[in-house]
Amino acid sequence: MSENKERHIPQRQTIIDRTVRYMKELGTYRTQYKQVIEIYADMMYQYNFLSREFERSGFSVSVGTERSGGKKSPILVSLENLRKDIGTYSDKLMLNAKTYNAEIEKPQEEKSAFAELLAKQKK
Repeated sequence: MSENKERHIPQRQTIIDRTVRYMKELGTYRTQYKQVIEIYADMMYQYNFLSREFERSGFSVSVGTERSGGKKSPILVSLENLRKDIGTYSDKLMLNAKTYNAEIEKPQEEKSAFAELLAKQKK
């Protein structure tokens, strides 16, 4: 027995609130990221919306055209582009393990000779 349950799409503000909560939990949230978070939320909303449309189309990967037997579905192309962009923005917001761990485990930079000289003179 299969249940025809349609994909739920969280609202834009829900995505923003959830993203801020995750970032605060990770210790990476800054109010200066507000604009980047809003763009990320828009992309997530679009991705969820288009995913639902892709499901409704029966996951049709190509569409017929007058000139050729078919081309890649515009919804699929949009989803692929959004995946890449979402990945880039999630990196910027340190929302994935790879970038979060790289930032947290970043080796301490060596001080330049000039910086060390200034530090010694202040003592």
